[in-house]
Amino acid sequence: MATQNPAQETKVKLRRQVTVWGSFCWGYADVGADVYVALGLVIAAAQGATPLAFAIAGLVYVFVGLAHTELAAAYPVAGGGQYFAFRGMGDFLGVVTGAALMLDYTVDIALFAMASAGYINFFFPAIRNFAMDLGPFKQVNVIWMAESMSFIVFLVILNIKGIRESSLFNETLGVLDMAMESSIIVLGFAFAWRPDLFLHQWHTAFPPTKQILYAVSIAVISFVGLESVSQAAQETIRPGTVIPRTSLALITVVLLFAMAFPVVSLGILPWQDLASREGDPVAHLASQLPYIGFLAGPIAAILAATIVLISANTGVMGCSRLAYSMSEMGLIGSWLSKLHHKYHTPIRAIFVFSAVAALEAIFGFLRGRKALETMADMYAFGAMLAYLLASMALVALRIREPRTPRAYRVPCNIHWRGMDIPVPGILAVLGTAGMLGIVLWTHSVARVMGPLWVAGWVVYYIWHRYRRGLPIFRSTKHDWDADQLEILADTGEWELYEQFKIEVERKKRNHAPTTKGTTA
Repeated sequence: MATQNPAQETKVKLRRQVTVWGSFCWGYADVGADVYVALGLVIAAAQGATPLAFAIAGLVYVFVGLAHTELAAAYPVAGGGQYFAFRGMGDFLGVVTGAALMLDYTVDIALFAMASAGYINFFFPAIRNFAMDLGPFKQVNVIWMAESMSFIVFLVILNIKGIRESSLFNETLGVLDMAMESSIIVLGFAFAWRPDLFLHQWHTAFPPTKQILYAVSIAVISFVGLESVSQAAQETIRPGTVIPRTSLALITVVLLFAMAFPVVSLGILPWQDLASREGDPVAHLASQLPYIGFLAGPIAAILAATIVLISANTGVMGCSRLAYSMSEMGLIGSWLSKLHHKYHTPIRAIFVFSAVAALEAIFGFLRGRKALETMADMYAFGAMLAYLLASMALVALRIREPRTPRAYRVPCNIHWRGMDIPVPGILAVLGTAGMLGIVLWTHSVARVMGPLWVAGWVVYYIWHRYRRGLPIFRSTKHDWDADQLEILADTGEWELYEQFKIEVERKKRNHAPTTKGTTA
């Protein structure tokens, strides 16, 4: 592409190996797994108002999901939201978006490796409740921490091997997990759900507004992960056809699961029971089902451990592809874009950012009993900042590139001055901006660590651009039309390619200089 490093003319490219089901499972592995972690954390904060917290977060998720569906189908390259912001709003905001996403992906690895170990410890209460003091750090569960580190090492090895193996891992476990989640919900409503208990908790355990908003900011992590579909777009077969189907199905399935779990939970157990089991809330819920609880609890724990582990696996994939994309765009050094000569995977990026994730996990464990909550705080900050900028990019790209072929367009557009302004995109901007404000207001860790992380990336970006003699706050020139033609050719979307090629030629003719005759 026109934005690639010219010194790397024979660079090995990422392979297109991800199918429709594989693309769906990449997203589901990330989004569908989040409820396993968020349920206990949200119930601890929202109590009887937990369904309301999930509903507010879910509404924003729908608008963001629609925006990402259009963008990923139109621009199917590694980088996802970072590429959308880079292309729509310039180099500087592109690197800020990349920084937010990198925080999100590294925390994703740490959080879900921790959660996977937590569900395994459903079978080992002594480990779950273990804690010791390490100097100034109190109540540190070093056994749980060691389990999490071992999972991160396993995922590094898996992702170096290649995305086909990672995708197969996701697909197999994704089917089992969806079956298990559906069974818990159906059997729970059929045999254990008590509407009187649900209404009693709704009326008597409704917390103050600030606490509900805090819960909403945690509930949003149940819907984080659509970015994973975008990150895998450059390795997806026929993305213009596949991604809209994948994303729309994912939005529907995840929204149903995320809304059903808090409702069924509060009709079976007092909120305090689930709040005390932040490490394995879904397995604890399943163990309380009549007749089959003795079997459902352990099965749910095993499947939960695997599904959250593949969410961590998606995080490794995401941060490595994001680093590859940013390096190709000249926003960071080319060292991270190095691909393995045999497996064609960004091996250096996998090592570097998995190590960062391991350090984040250690930081969380050193905060004692607040390990998962600490990671969730940082996760929410990165996600909302990235989603805000990506949603802004949708509007910007509609204005700047109206001729770009879009395999999917979000509904409800306003035609204004020859442009189609997407209403869901505007609502996604407003919703994510509000969510980001709530995160900064209610999360002490995210309020400090989030901006510091982004500031560190900005300082590195300034140094990198200065060293290369590039403008810092202005964007370098890019031939986006040539880039788009190359993208469409690479994806095999030849109908869209021909359509856009005609538009490019028409644009050149319209802007061609005319030669006027002179008179003596």
